[in-house]
Amino acid sequence: MSLSTKYNPAAVEDKWYTYWNENDLFHAKPDPNKAPYSIVIPPPNVTGVLHMGHMLNNTIQDVLIRKARMEGKSACWVPGTDHASIATEAKVVGMLREKGIKKSDLSREDFLKHAWVWKEKYGGIILEQLKKLGASCDWKRTAFTMDPDYYKAVIRVFVDLYNKGYIYRGMRMVNWDVEAKTAVSNEEVIYKEDGEKSILYSIRYKVKGTQDEWVIIATQRPETIMGDVAIAVNPTDERYKKLIGQKVLVPFINREIPVIADDYVDKDFGTGCLKVTPAHDVNDYEIGLRHNLPVIDTIDDNGTLNEKCEIPKFVGQDRFVVRKQIIKDLKAADHLVKEEEFVTRIGRSERTNTVIEPKLSLQWFLKMKEISSKAYQAVEKDEIKLHPAKFKNTYRHWMENVRDWCVSRQLWWGHRIPAYFYGDGDEDFVVAESLDEAILLASKKSGRKLTATDLHQDPDVLDTWASSWLWPIEVFHGFNDQYYDKANGKVDRTHNADLRYFYPTQVLVTAPEILFFWVARMIIAGYEYMDEKPFEDVYLTGIVRDKQGRKMSKSLGNSPDPLDLINKYGADGVRTGMLFRSEE
Repeated sequence: MSLSTKYNPAAVEDKWYTYWNENDLFHAKPDPNKAPYSIVIPPPNVTGVLHMGHMLNNTIQDVLIRKARMEGKSACWVPGTDHASIATEAKVVGMLREKGIKKSDLSREDFLKHAWVWKEKYGGIILEQLKKLGASCDWKRTAFTMDPDYYKAVIRVFVDLYNKGYIYRGMRMVNWDVEAKTAVSNEEVIYKEDGEKSILYSIRYKVKGTQDEWVIIATQRPETIMGDVAIAVNPTDERYKKLIGQKVLVPFINREIPVIADDYVDKDFGTGCLKVTPAHDVNDYEIGLRHNLPVIDTIDDNGTLNEKCEIPKFVGQDRFVVRKQIIKDLKAADHLVKEEEFVTRIGRSERTNTVIEPKLSLQWFLKMKEISSKAYQAVEKDEIKLHPAKFKNTYRHWMENVRDWCVSRQLWWGHRIPAYFYGDGDEDFVVAESLDEAILLASKKSGRKLTATDLHQDPDVLDTWASSWLWPIEVFHGFNDQYYDKANGKVDRTHNADLRYFYPTQVLVTAPEILFFWVARMIIAGYEYMDEKPFEDVYLTGIVRDKQGRKMSKSLGNSPDPLDLINKYGADGVRTGMLFRSEE
């Protein structure tokens, strides 16, 4: 047999990868005669396709796992995908729109049928692409965050944390994505590095009972003035002391609102007078609580103004359309004093890029301070080592300033919150793993015999991260009935051979931008349910950039298609190139 004069990487790589896979050479089992070595893949979204960041991240993982395999260890690299609530729902809504179907015209059950069809068709693409990259994952262990057992685990943990007093339901100011129509966490709000241009509008409000006395406020958001309930000034500001306690009139609607004193107001910003709109600003909401002010929510979930704005022509109009129009109206009515351009931080949704709307909303929250303490100490004491070590400071800052986690999302695709309501009262609900259990609990709590028809389940789903934080435990089925101690809220690995052998994993390779989103929360879950860290080391990769130092992305058009590179140079050629350049 003659050798080819030219090396064909695709033919050779496909041949050997198929052989290795078919002969289970990537499959690992507990072996008392071998040392364990395990890695769990950061599960890519089912909406995802391979990009240069995946190439770097998964090449590093593959190097580590192949090295361990060559050293005679039982090397287990667990692959899988994340259901990605917001991203997947957006894809499905887009697919339906192309077919002339609106989500609002479908029942929840019918929408989820479409979602599962989409997931089965497109959800595995990135895993097949990882095979082209040569990733030696244990494909028999492939997991998905909405597999039946995984789904049950997520619900089980929610119930457990509720029973432990960590989860509560409350009306709080949240970050609202008007495009996805859901709350998002603080960590899912992004800001442009150099800020964004905005305009500060100085608007005058007439002092009640005077002929020509005015108070001038400065605001970026004139479309919210119809929700104003007070004007705040700093109590030490001599310019406005005589106004404290007087009333002013909101332009156009002439609502009487008080002038109040509050230390929050910065005397040197704008005019030193702050319009207080508790429904549409986090800081204003806090001022409103301190002064017992009413809340007038003039913006609906989709970002349009509602009847509470009291101006009929604005009802149903988008907030930014109203901004343009109300500025014209303020000019015409001689209420607009001046406009100043400045640069500021504008929060945008990580998923949809829409400008976040601060909104008062009834949501589910997880108390983070107490449950995070062990995870904080684990990194402080180097029980878990971060590489590069500089990220320890980032981790410390986040953990020392941790806020309660809003875990509910107003979506249909995801793990539905297991709260069942039986009445109209604030406390007329129970939290249970199943409807049958909920009926028993609700009957006991209400003091009357209830049936399934008397209960309705919360329509919201859980934040995606509230499922993936269980990843290192649940990929080894830690929350299955035979391993989970329901009474104590702990995983008992005594009879789970995989967990005993492969947990904790050796290293997590991931991106620094999800250090808090995912890494910190996995550590929290590990100590809460296993009383042990989920991994020994965390390697935080660099960012793949172009010649100009910009992050490679499809939106910038500066990123090559990894599959094209593989077809041209072979998987090993591309992988080696990535590794050689990753130190620069």
